[in-house]
Amino acid sequence: MASPWTAALIAVFAWWFFTGAILLVVRRADGGDAVAHGRNVFLSIPLFALGAAGLVISATELTLANVYIAFGSTLLIWGWIELAFLAGVITGPERRPCPPGLTGMARFARAWHTISHHELLLLFALLAIVVITTGTENTFGFWAYLILFVARISAKLNLFFGVPRINTEFVPQPLQHLKSYFRQGPITMAFPLGVTFLSITAACFAERMVSASSPEALAGFALLTALATLATLEHWLMVVPLPDAKLWRWMLPESPHATKDRTHEL
Repeated sequence: MASPWTAALIAVFAWWFFTGAILLVVRRADGGDAVAHGRNVFLSIPLFALGAAGLVISATELTLANVYIAFGSTLLIWGWIELAFLAGVITGPERRPCPPGLTGMARFARAWHTISHHELLLLFALLAIVVITTGTENTFGFWAYLILFVARISAKLNLFFGVPRINTEFVPQPLQHLKSYFRQGPITMAFPLGVTFLSITAACFAERMVSASSPEALAGFALLTALATLATLEHWLMVVPLPDAKLWRWMLPESPHATKDRTHEL
């Protein structure tokens, strides 16, 4: 488990598994009753609590086990918040599509109101993790969450300002109105800024991994390097025409709006 290759593979598998699990839960709820999404979010609260407890416990001491516990706990916290968002439970006060012709700050303000509660929850969770990990030996959970936080903000800004490829296949029923705020077109400055920052982040963690003086640091920085690299790759998939949706489509039930929304096919 101290091998950087093992840690990187675990990070890649966790990224794929958690994404697929959330998409599966949301897709099944799309075909369920009116309260299916809310019920899933409520029933998964123990997973969020488990992640919070794991982060608190693992932060106290830097051991190999605690490095992996902190990483997994962060993914549980992040995953529950994402589930609550995709289920339409924690999004924003605005639930209507963007009016045609709306531009500039008016469009940005309306887009903010569609996701503001979710963004504030992400920020609150970040601040809570800062409090939990400040002054502790194991801060890998904090860095993992920060990578996810920055990457998600950058991705949302790019979808708003414009990117060539937008895959809306996995947008669930409660969030169909969000597609009206996406802009498919040439990249803007948001893309090179986001990709450059994430690439530098991955390189910095890779340098720390290479110079690590303990098995715990080696595994921890390998996890962070892999996570930052995946975040960078996800940004490039908004530009490069690769069928990334196939990574999860095979495991999901068909959605009534999926076929017309497949914009990522080769």
